[in-house]
Amino acid sequence: MKNLLIATAVLFLAACAKTPDWDYDKSADFSNYKTFAWVQDASLTKNTTNYQISPLMEKRVRDAVNTELTNMGMQLSEITQADVLINYHASVDTKIDVDTFNTGYSARWNYWGMGYNTQTTTREYEVGTLIVDVVDRASNQLVWRGAKEGRLRKNQSPEARTDAITKTVADILSNFPPDKQ
Repeated sequence: MKNLLIATAVLFLAACAKTPDWDYDKSADFSNYKTFAWVQDASLTKNTTNYQISPLMEKRVRDAVNTELTNMGMQLSEITQADVLINYHASVDTKIDVDTFNTGYSARWNYWGMGYNTQTTTREYEVGTLIVDVVDRASNQLVWRGAKEGRLRKNQSPEARTDAITKTVADILSNFPPDKQ
């Protein structure tokens, strides 16, 4: 039974893994970007009522973005001195998963009839999307956007939530600056 639960959990996590989505301005010269700052009114919690998008989650996302960009050689600076401004958005959508499968086939010869037994199950779950924007401060134009969505999990420890955000932000920023070929 334990092995079945582990196998199910592994398949569940693999099915939920999504690759990030990126878009960028091909005319932007990303080699000029050395410093960054946050957009003045950037907020994850604005315009949302989902309990998982909280000031605690917002701090985790900001810390993860700051760490990733710093590890790339960029430096956090004052908004008036930054080459690029970072903005972010989050949304939560409810999705429904429907599975239908045949559980059996039967035929009776002593009277007319045959048929399939069909079982349908539905599950409702929440999917969160995190979007990170990079805006050229001088032109005030969006030059890069990365996003990733994934199934939200409830009843996680603060450590597990921090780990999930750190991995998600690292995935999103793995193509920043873009490799223009």
